Amino acid sequence: MFLFKLRIPLAPAALLVAVLALGGCSTVASWVTPYKIDILQGNVITREQVQALQPGMPREQVRDIMGSPLLASVFHADRWDYIFTLQRQGQEPQSRRVSVFFKDGVLTRHEADDLPSEAEFVASLDARRGQTGKVPPLEATEEQLKNFAERNKPQAPPLPASAAPAPSTTQFPPLEPAR
Repeated sequence: MFLFKLRIPLAPAALLVAVLALGGCSTVASWVTPYKIDILQGNVITREQVQALQPGMPREQVRDIMGSPLLASVFHADRWDYIFTLQRQGQEPQSRRVSVFFKDGVLTRHEADDLPSEAEFVASLDARRGQTGKVPPLEATEEQLKNFAERNKPQAPPLPASAAPAPSTTQFPPLEPAR
């Protein structure tokens, strides 16, 4: 009889503990979120690239500036579409679009969304991390270009066969013993 009286008060207490524990799970779950990878699709498009486009440019020159188009339709052969999307955890998705129109193989016009500059785009990449540091320079100085050219000088061309040293007469032992 004594045990029966102890079990009755424990049941509501156990139920209360279970409810509180499950309620705590939702709080903990809101703190811990799964990692979501960054999803980058298309070409990075900046204001400077679009400003470099001039009517009369051939397709090859436009491709050199903008990269290969994401959409080039056989039904619209005189139109290239450049689309860029970036989805990052904790940030609003970025989406930009540029359409380039050709006639007879040369650029006639382009239509573009509001695009960030290169510096603004680089700064937006670090915004998630909360870093407010200085954006690195996006152009090399004359001294840096000179140092780069010196480090990457082409090697001397190989000697022609007539100037090559005579083959060595060194004898090597056989790989397998004679039988």
